[in-house]
Amino acid sequence: MGRLFGTDGVRGLANTELTAELALQVASAAATVLASPGSGGRKTAVVGRDPRASGEMLEAAVVAGLTSAGVDVLNVGVLPTPAVAYLTAELDAALGVMISASHNPMPDNGIKIFAAGGHKLDDEVEDRIEAVAAGTTTRRAPTGAGIGRVRTVPDAAERYLQHLATALPNSLDGLTVVVDCAHGAASGVAPAAYRAAGATVVAINAEPDGLNINENCGSTHLESLQKAVVQHGADLGLAHDGDADRCLAVDAAGSLIDGDAIMTVLALGMRDAGELVDNTLVATVMSNLGLHIAMREAGISLVTTAVGDRYVLEGLRSGGFSLGGEQSGHVVFPAFGTTGDGVLTGLRLMGRMAETGQPIADLAAAMTTLPQVLVNVRVADKRAVAASPVVLDAVLAAERSLGDNGRVLLRPSGTEQLVRVMVEASDIEVARKLADELAGTVASV
Repeated sequence: MGRLFGTDGVRGLANTELTAELALQVASAAATVLASPGSGGRKTAVVGRDPRASGEMLEAAVVAGLTSAGVDVLNVGVLPTPAVAYLTAELDAALGVMISASHNPMPDNGIKIFAAGGHKLDDEVEDRIEAVAAGTTTRRAPTGAGIGRVRTVPDAAERYLQHLATALPNSLDGLTVVVDCAHGAASGVAPAAYRAAGATVVAINAEPDGLNINENCGSTHLESLQKAVVQHGADLGLAHDGDADRCLAVDAAGSLIDGDAIMTVLALGMRDAGELVDNTLVATVMSNLGLHIAMREAGISLVTTAVGDRYVLEGLRSGGFSLGGEQSGHVVFPAFGTTGDGVLTGLRLMGRMAETGQPIADLAAAMTTLPQVLVNVRVADKRAVAASPVVLDAVLAAERSLGDNGRVLLRPSGTEQLVRVMVEASDIEVARKLADELAGTVASV
């Protein structure tokens, strides 16, 4: 068995790579590691999923795995990933399991595991779970009354909606929003949350049938949202992915407001409200240089992390900071949640609009996105190539030529034998030329 966990749980083509058997093994192993018997009586696990068809099969396997390890299951049904994380803490569970492949196509699926308190797992805990799943560590097999039981949580969605309501200090009266639910886990709760806050809501792609999740909709396909915003004369549009841990926006004209621009709006609002701890924002190295410039001009420090929301979370926790996120639309508010929450992000974004009376386009104009060129170069050994002195010298030369007007980022892919070459510059042609030159150097090593 190779390493199971990627950057965001266990993921693969459902019933081929991610089988029911593997789901049972992983769930049982997670229960063994995170819910071992001890003081406090029987342990519980929260289980939720997005609406894709294979989730029904995998949910059954996960529940079987947990109960076979003596853990009681609290089944919350179809809810966003951040709702499962929140309920894991709210219901005092030993762990939470979300069955979802986020923004991936419908045939894929995944298993995300949260520790007590709704926190994502670190590498050491993932390794321990893998060891148990692989059979290299002994697991217990309870019998009789020791086998776990299953019950549903009928008010799970309402608990999450009540939690979201506490995160918004002002009403959204007067705002009209189109929300693209990606036929995913947000289809019920996102429109409900925005309406409860006072907004007029037009919901699109909110009729999941198990097969249409993320299909030409949601945060990876904004075209239908952009058209709907203009058609309805809405103030903005919000797009979630399949498990609603992401949020992207479009303005009244249908133009994209990406995660970097969203973080700019939120960071400035939290700074003004005295909520931005140490006047610091946490973002990944993939965030646009324009975000760095905007934060510098606003007197806000920017801490950068490796790519992946788990690294943003680590950065937030290590510094005790209050806002972080990714260009892709994962935004984390540690005061209100332990993971990216797309619905919460949408609420806070509209809250800033309502507070200032400004349209989203004007608020987002505090950041100017610099042209960015990304070239993926297929190689035989990504790590050796990325560490090559020839490549490193070429990167340094490119950085010198850009000065303060751009930057270069070269990194190995996390999943493929690729080296990603990214160049940002104030001029798109300069960025394109340098990116092509660096890609050529990478390919020749």
